[in-house]
Order: sequence, then structure tokens, then C-alpha cells
Amino acid sequence: MASGSSDQLREEVTAFLDQEWDLDLTVGDWWERLARSGWGFPTWPTEWFGKGLGTDQLPTIDAVFKERGVLGAPGGLGQMMGGPVLMRHGSPQQQERHLWNLAAGVESWCQFFSEPGSGSDLASAQTRAVRDGDEWVVNGQKVWTSGARTADRGMLVARVNMEAPKHAGLGYFVIEVDQPGIEVRPLKQMTGDAHFNEVFFTDARVPDAELVGRPGDGWAAAVTTLAFERSGRAGVVGVGFGREVEARTRRSELRARKLGEVVERSGSRPTSFDARNPGISGRLSPVSLIKEPGANRSDPLRQDVTRYYIQIRVNTMNQQRARAAAEAGKGAGPASSITKLSRSVATRINRDIGPAILGAGGMLVGPDAPMGGAVAQSTLAAPSISIAGGTDEIQHNILGERVLGLPREPQVDRDVPFKDLKVGTIRAEAQRGES
Repeated sequence: MASGSSDQLREEVTAFLDQEWDLDLTVGDWWERLARSGWGFPTWPTEWFGKGLGTDQLPTIDAVFKERGVLGAPGGLGQMMGGPVLMRHGSPQQQERHLWNLAAGVESWCQFFSEPGSGSDLASAQTRAVRDGDEWVVNGQKVWTSGARTADRGMLVARVNMEAPKHAGLGYFVIEVDQPGIEVRPLKQMTGDAHFNEVFFTDARVPDAELVGRPGDGWAAAVTTLAFERSGRAGVVGVGFGREVEARTRRSELRARKLGEVVERSGSRPTSFDARNPGISGRLSPVSLIKEPGANRSDPLRQDVTRYYIQIRVNTMNQQRARAAAEAGKGAGPASSITKLSRSVATRINRDIGPAILGAGGMLVGPDAPMGGAVAQSTLAAPSISIAGGTDEIQHNILGERVLGLPREPQVDRDVPFKDLKVGTIRAEAQRGES
């Protein structure tokens, strides 16, 4: 395991890149080299393709990768959340079956959590999984699922026990997406993109071997997943394709590309607009925008840009703290909620600063617009940041209860059998029956 000073760590990373980085490799070959070396996911345990390092050492590693313009490990929800969740809640067989595929970028995963009738109350999920021999049969609907059209597998929260209270009756599955019982329909956003999808399960099947933990343990695994989602992508180093590229492209296609082609097309920096984190990094940063020719550089705007920069720097440290807590098995502490809220604040600052710097040009879209229209895209995408991964209101509740010691919100349904609740589609069915 790498240890010692940051200088020593830089030397180790540099030596690895000097020996292994080769533009003649395919992306898949490079990802496999990263997985075997442990430098792709250095905070993962050494037995699972990592280095066992702390999140405080990531900036040093990341800096070396980016200075060299080196493609980092595969990104995505499976790598950010699925792998770490399996390390904590999965069986040895599940870890053996899935962790290499995630570390080496063989598979892409999505997240089947949100439902039309559940809103922010994930525990009231109504998609059902019924045991049938060695399999479970799944029926229901999920919504706002990123990357479902190209995902190989999905992290699925489904109701396995209607007699138990809502938190106690959930199961957490790793389900194969490409099967007849799963239909994915894209959802057109006001940005013009279709990053999200609604997904319908009609007698879809998942082996019992892919149930994480026991029936009824799904809530614990779901909370762990959300902790990693809210703490961000702090466990991945290097430059990447950009989330929208990963969401639109099959993992097999990404793996087949030549590194030389990737670097040439992206000017040695394979990054691009990230609709989930508009303006957080890369060319959309107000720090970069204000340097553009003709940019508004008035004193109030310069102060806003400084405030944005400070917000991002502080949140980066909070992300590392939250990620370290989650990886240490301390659960979804308040740090992940603080990180989520801070990201929302930074996004709103960026939403206002970008158009103010560019003026009318900040409202234009298309290839001929300033920054290729990315500022307008970022402005339109901004509201989603305060919703995805748990709304800002949910994070405020968590901080109020767990940090400030305020009384919990009344939950009269917490101990009621789920079949007796009137929520979501269950409420609609009850209303139809009464009429």
C-alpha cells in the first residue's frame, strides 16, 4: 500500500504512469491495468482492486493524473455507489461476481430508487418483488433513472413484505437490465436532453443470489447508497469522459475506443458538460468564464466568483470527509447532507453568475453560442441538483434532527404494516374502491 508523504505518493503514481500509460491501448485495456494496480479506485480495499488509502490522499493522486492528461477509472453509479455498497452489505459471492466488472469498467449500473408515488419518501416504494423459487418476480415502476438506457445492471429497491412496516419490508437487488420484463422510456428535459428515464417492470426476474443481505434489509443498503451519492465522486481520480457521455454510450463501446483517439478528440482532457453537476468543474466554472474575452468583470461579479470558488473548495473537503465516513462504515452521517446542500448552493450561485458574466450570450444554445451553449444548459439543469439524491428539504430535516437535536417530524405510519397504508398508488386504489 502506498504511504508516506505526498511527494512519495506523487513519485509512486508517476512511476506507474510512466510504465503503464500507453496511447495504443484501448480504454478497456487501460481500465483493467488501473484495476489491477489499485490506482483507479485508491480508497477501495487492497483485496478489491484498491490501495486502501484515505480520501485525504486523493487530491495528490488526482493532480498527477490530470497533469498528465491521463484517463481515469470508469465512472458511473455502479463505481460510485454500487461497489462500495457491496463491500459493506454484499455477500462474498456478490463481491466476487461484481467488483471486478465495476473496477475494470466492464459494466455500467443505474439506480432504481425513485417512484412516481413515493416522492422523497423512499421507504414507501411500492415496486414489488415476490419470491418464486430461486428467483424474485418484480412488478412496478421507477422514474428519474439516470443512464438506464445503457446500463447493464441496476440497484433496485423493491417491496418484499407487505405485512411489515415500510422501512422493514424492502429488499435491495442487483438486477440485470437487458431482459424482456424491463422497459426503459426516456424523459425529455427542458434542457432538450433525456438524461433521465422512467422504467417499467412487468414480471421482470432477478435471482435470489442477487438479493443484497436478507429480505427486509433493503433500507440499510439504500441509506448507504444515498450516503455515497450525496458525498459525490470523491473516490475516483483522473479525467473522464463526462457523465452525459457515459449515460449515452454502452460500456462495451467505451472500452473499445483507443486511448489515443480519446485524447486527440478531447485535446488531452477528456472532459465535458456534466448535467448532474453544472458548473462545478471544468470549462463551465465561473473562475474560467470571467477570463473569457468580453466577460463582465465588475466588482460585484468578481466577489460572487470568489464566493463560488470558496464554496467549491470547502465542499471538496466536506466531500472527502463524508466519503471517508461512508467508506469506514459509519453510515449516512450529517456530513453527506452538508455536502449535498453545499452542492445545491454552489449550483445556484453558478446559475446566476454564468449569464451575468456572458450577458445575452449566456442565454444562447447550440454550437455557435458562447461555450457551445453550455452556460444556458447549466442554467436550465440547475433545479435538478436540489432534487437528485434527496431533496434539500430532506437534508435540512436530517441536519435539524441529528445535529441540532430538534424534534423529529411526526411519523404516524412508521410502525404500520405497509398493506394498511394509503400512499401513492395504494391511496389511488383505495379511493377507487371507496367510490
